[in-house]
Amino acid sequence: MWTVLVPILAWLSYVGNSVFSSGYYSVILTLFLIGSVLAAVYHSEVIAHRLGEPFGTLLLAFAITVIEVGLIISIMMGAKGLETITLARDTVFAAVMIILTGIIGSCIVIGSLRYREQSFTLQGVSTALITLTSVIIFVLILPNYTVSHLGGEYTSFQLLFIALISLGLYLGFTMIQTFRHRSFFISPQNKLSKNQPVQNSHDMISRKQLYISCILLILSLGIVVLLAKLLSKDVEHIVVSVGAPRSLVGIIIAGIVLLPEGLAAFRAAKSDEIQTSLNLAFGSALASIGLSIPAIAIISVITGIRMSLGIDIKSTILLGLSLFIITVSLATGRTNIMQGIVLIAIFLIYLFITVVP
Repeated sequence: MWTVLVPILAWLSYVGNSVFSSGYYSVILTLFLIGSVLAAVYHSEVIAHRLGEPFGTLLLAFAITVIEVGLIISIMMGAKGLETITLARDTVFAAVMIILTGIIGSCIVIGSLRYREQSFTLQGVSTALITLTSVIIFVLILPNYTVSHLGGEYTSFQLLFIALISLGLYLGFTMIQTFRHRSFFISPQNKLSKNQPVQNSHDMISRKQLYISCILLILSLGIVVLLAKLLSKDVEHIVVSVGAPRSLVGIIIAGIVLLPEGLAAFRAAKSDEIQTSLNLAFGSALASIGLSIPAIAIISVITGIRMSLGIDIKSTILLGLSLFIITVSLATGRTNIMQGIVLIAIFLIYLFITVVP
C-alpha cells in the first residue's frame, strides 16, 4: 500500500511547496523523495517480472531518460546566456561515470561478497560495450578535435549528424536486445533452467497490476526528478557554503535521478542476477547518452541555445580508464570482487577530483 500512497503524497507535497516554504518543509520533501525512489524500484521490479528480461529493464531505462531530458531542457530553456552551455555535457558525463564505476562496481562487490563469482552472458555485455564506447567518443571526446567550431562545440550540422548516428546506434542495440539476439541478455542460469516449469512470477502478476505499476512508476519517476530539481537550490547552497565546485551539484542530482535504477541493480546482484544488473546499467548508460543527447541536440538547434559537449583532458583520462577496466573485467563472462573494488576506486577518484580539482 505504501508504494501507492507515497508517490501520490509526494505530488501533493510538491504542489504545496508554494504555500509551505521553509527549511522543515524541505526535510519533508527529502523524505518523500527517498520514498518515491523506493516506490519506483518496487514498481520497476513488478514490471520487469511481468514483461521478462530484457523488456523490464529497457522500460525503466527509457522512462528515466525521458524524464532526464525533460529536466535538462527545462533548465536550459529557463536560464539565459552561457549559464547552461555545459549542462547537458556535465549531466550525461556524470551519469555515465556513476553507472560505469559506481553502480557496476558496487553490483560486482555485492554479488561477490555473497556468491564469490557470478556469471553472465558475454555476447550481450560485449554488444553493449562496443555500442556505448562508440557513442561516448562521438559525443563527449570528438568535439574537442573538430576545427569547424572551437571550445568543444559542434556546428549545428555536425550536432544533428552526430545525434542521428547516436540515435541509430541506440535503436540498433535495442533491436538486438529485444528481438534479434534476445538470448544474449538472459543470464546463463535462466538459459539452463528454461525447460523447468517454474516461472510463476509472470503468471502471478495480473494485467491490471501491470498497468497500475506502469502508472505509478511514471508518477514516482516524475516526482523524483521534480523534487530533485526543487531541492537543487538547497543542495547548491550547501555545496557553495562548504567551498566545493558547483559541478558537484550536477553529480548529486544525477545520482538522485539514477537512484531507482541503482537500487534495482543492487537488489538484482544480491539475488544472484548480475545479468539483470548489467542490463540495467548498460541500458541506462546507452539511453542516457544515445537518447538524451539527440533529443537535446534537436531542441538546441531549433532554439539556438549553445551546447558544449567536449569534456576536458582530466575527464577524458578517467572515462578512458573506466571503459578499459570495464572491458577487461567483463571479458571472461564471470565477475570477482577485485574488479568491483577497482571500479569503485575509480569512482571515488572521480568524486575527489571533482571536489578538489
